[in-house]
Amino acid sequence: MLLDKYLPRIDFDSYEDFKENFDIKVPENFNFGYDIVDEWARLEPEKKALVWCDDNDDEKIFTFSDISKKSNQIANYLLSVGVKKGDVIMLILRRRWEYWAVVTAIMKIGAIFIPGSLQLTTHDLEFRCNSAKVKAFIAVNDDYVISQIDNANLETVETKLIVPTKGDFAQRDGYIALAEAIKEFPETLERIPNNWNDIMQIYFTSGTTGMPKMVQHNMAHPLGHIITAKYWQQVRENTLHLSVSDSGWAKFGWGKIYGQWICGATIFGYDMDKFVPTKLLQKMQDYKLTTFCAPPTMYRFMLQEDVSKYDLSSIQNFCTAGEPLNPEVFRKWRDFTGKEMREGFGQSEGPVLLATFPWLTPVPGSTGKPSPLYDIKLINAEGKVCEPGDEGTIMVCNIDKKYPVGLFTGFYNDPEMTKAVLGGDKYDTGDVARCDTDGEFFWFVGRNDDVIKCSGYRIGPFEVESAILEHPACVECAVTAVPDATRGQVVKATIVLAKGYSPSPEITKEIQNHVKKTTAPYKYPRVVEYVEELPKTIGGKIKRREIRDKDKG
Repeated sequence: MLLDKYLPRIDFDSYEDFKENFDIKVPENFNFGYDIVDEWARLEPEKKALVWCDDNDDEKIFTFSDISKKSNQIANYLLSVGVKKGDVIMLILRRRWEYWAVVTAIMKIGAIFIPGSLQLTTHDLEFRCNSAKVKAFIAVNDDYVISQIDNANLETVETKLIVPTKGDFAQRDGYIALAEAIKEFPETLERIPNNWNDIMQIYFTSGTTGMPKMVQHNMAHPLGHIITAKYWQQVRENTLHLSVSDSGWAKFGWGKIYGQWICGATIFGYDMDKFVPTKLLQKMQDYKLTTFCAPPTMYRFMLQEDVSKYDLSSIQNFCTAGEPLNPEVFRKWRDFTGKEMREGFGQSEGPVLLATFPWLTPVPGSTGKPSPLYDIKLINAEGKVCEPGDEGTIMVCNIDKKYPVGLFTGFYNDPEMTKAVLGGDKYDTGDVARCDTDGEFFWFVGRNDDVIKCSGYRIGPFEVESAILEHPACVECAVTAVPDATRGQVVKATIVLAKGYSPSPEITKEIQNHVKKTTAPYKYPRVVEYVEELPKTIGGKIKRREIRDKDKG
């Protein structure tokens, strides 16, 4: 077990014990590639690291020794073409098995990687690559992805590599096939020195205004995800874990590499072409997963199928994050599986911040309690700690006294913004929550920019969405604000109807009345729109801003 190298204490008797006594030891030269991947390969050469499959009946199993050797070959190749410590590499690799070996190699070199999604356009790529001065690009051999790269003016990119999207492979002009490039390079690598505070990776995240921001994480960041994996997802050594996420999103770091491998778990990598509920349920059954995590959206769509047809009894813990978990989805999933989902909350800027940890009984609609890594408080508009029951902004406090392991360390190449956001004693997440009247469990309300201000009332979209989803006609919903001359803003519900239902004035009236009865009369959606699907990221988050922007015209 590697955990005891980094945790002075592993087991705890209660949440209070956990909150009071949990700590992480960070070695001065920590590097995930050497100290986790290579160390497991040394201790247990045949230990399974990754079980990978796709929708084309391709399956591969990798041990930690396999990942170690393959990553060394990739590292040696990258060094040969001039990539060095501190250089930046852009990745668009969806869920291909190569991703795990590639990022391990990049960490070993001390270079910096930027995960990117398949949805990035030419404009997105130009901005990201030129802002970060990207030196190399590694992408899937996908027609859309390659066309966007080819049309972009990438000022600093010197090397472009591709990996296949299927078993076959077609060469592209101007690109080097990764598998061919590394063939002649050795499977051993002499350790390259680094410091735990060196920059390891960058996530591009969008704020409420302006261009995407470059959120940077240091080499110690993976250790923060011990909380995410062991104490929320409850992964165990030599068991199989699946978190559903594309490699372009922070959720991949949350659930498909860092904490899971530190704990010695095996990652299940399912490279789905698109999310098909029945296919995912079949994989969950056939591979006998032990732990599972997915956004609430995916649970909702799986519940539209006959979940009882699938044997999910091997799964000991179901988790969800990325969007608030509606109580109705919680109850239905529990009815089908006999197990309660554990919700977590966090951001690209760090590991899980709030979660329903093992000692806590899940409360439908609540996201749980704070991680012991963080001094989390709800702060009101006057800058004071909220009273129980009141809403406030989720803030990580006292970061000037002890900076939390795993929290982002700033904005890449932007010291002014870094100082403005992290230069004080608090990190403002920009998310609003309330604590229950006992001051115990946290209840997510929404992003600051998602909260609706109607006739002097503040309305959290999550509460309205939860009420709407209790109606049998509704399978998915996004609540946003639309401008109103009289009230300032009014509530709009964009709804995906369940199978067997069609839009009608009668259904709309039923939904509106249901919300009035279950929440409060002023919270009902005055505007209702029915759509075939909601705009989402590949990670499953609803793009509420896209709905708002469309409504503004």
